[in-house]
Amino acid sequence: MRLRPDGHVVAPLGLLLVLAALVGAARPVAAQAPPAPPPRSVPAPGQVLTLPEAIALALRQHPTIRAAQEGRSAAEARVPQAQAAYFPTLDWISSATRSRTFFSSTSRAVTSTFLSTGIEGRQLLFDFGRTTALVEEARANLRVSDAELERVRQVIVLNVQQSYLLLLQARRLVGVADASLQRAELNLRSARGFFEVGTKPKSDVTKAEVEVANARVTVIRARNAVRLAETSLANAIGLDTTPALEIQDILGFTPAAFDPQALLQEALRNRPELVQQRARLEAAQAQLAGARSAFGPELSASAAFGGSSADFPLEERWSVGLQLSWNLFQGGFTTNRLRETQALVETARANSESLELQVRTEVEQSHINVVEAAERIAANEKAVESARENLRLAQGRYDAGVGTILDLTDAQLSLSAAEADQVRALTDHQVGLAVLERAIGRQ
Repeated sequence: MRLRPDGHVVAPLGLLLVLAALVGAARPVAAQAPPAPPPRSVPAPGQVLTLPEAIALALRQHPTIRAAQEGRSAAEARVPQAQAAYFPTLDWISSATRSRTFFSSTSRAVTSTFLSTGIEGRQLLFDFGRTTALVEEARANLRVSDAELERVRQVIVLNVQQSYLLLLQARRLVGVADASLQRAELNLRSARGFFEVGTKPKSDVTKAEVEVANARVTVIRARNAVRLAETSLANAIGLDTTPALEIQDILGFTPAAFDPQALLQEALRNRPELVQQRARLEAAQAQLAGARSAFGPELSASAAFGGSSADFPLEERWSVGLQLSWNLFQGGFTTNRLRETQALVETARANSESLELQVRTEVEQSHINVVEAAERIAANEKAVESARENLRLAQGRYDAGVGTILDLTDAQLSLSAAEADQVRALTDHQVGLAVLERAIGRQ
């Protein structure tokens, strides 16, 4: 930069170019439109979709998980925003003013011009912990988002498991309904044959026809339940459409024993809702620390360099300084802000305790449901065996001419009900296991 002998800036162009370069480097890059989400995958026709594959597909493309991931990214970006107060700020400030003043004493108007440009910087030195509190609050909120992402992931996994198992149940119930219809049609043929030879009355045929009609209605409802279950599974996976899904039949029973106290302790450690609530308590405590720091002073350093004058060339100017500010009165805002954050801390602590009680209840209920379903499976196995034997005897008595059509249809209905109950018990046991896994935060 070339100076006049009196020390004034001769050519401010160099300074302006430097400032322009600094500002150009500091300008944010033009925001670009976020990339469109990838197209959702659909199982290939004929592909047998296993439960792990369905879960992986849902976690990869369900919009709920994407929303939670973006929420976590937003929370992560707030941490460096809070940390930015640790670093100096740098501003380029330029102004040009032209004014006209009329002096009545001389009846003359004077026009003046003032030009100014320069860089101003400011560095926070001490703020009694306010910035630290904001950073800790942002970090705690990031942990809240991490736990929320895990919670959403577990919910999606549970939804897929439940929908998958309920579809298997619906398809098995179609098999039960079809078998019941076949037995009813066989009875109708038998009743018609006996009626034609004169060994059974017309009422037996009528009764058998009613049972066939009822069995067909049951089949229609069972198949409609399959379509609804397919829609539910497609929604849980995050599919745009409801394709014909081929899934692996995994309905079965494997006895399992659990230690309720161990389950509870695992839930208290791992449940993302509890982790999330503890992080919320930490965020509230950071807010409280920030509110307390508002009673203290703030110390900052500043520096400026540039040029100003009524005309070119601009005269060089610079300054450095320290500033201490201490709010002495703000209408009670600081005091009441402290009271508010203290209440928020206690609220977060109470919510954490309440959620812990809720988790305890969920774990105990889930464990009870699993045990109950296992006991029902054992009982239903005996019921199915008894119902089959009862049907065999009733069929024999009817064929021998000593039984009634009512005894036969009652035996058939009892067998169909026992088989359906067995399917539901198997489903309830596996769904109960999935719910228990979710209750302890293990999924």
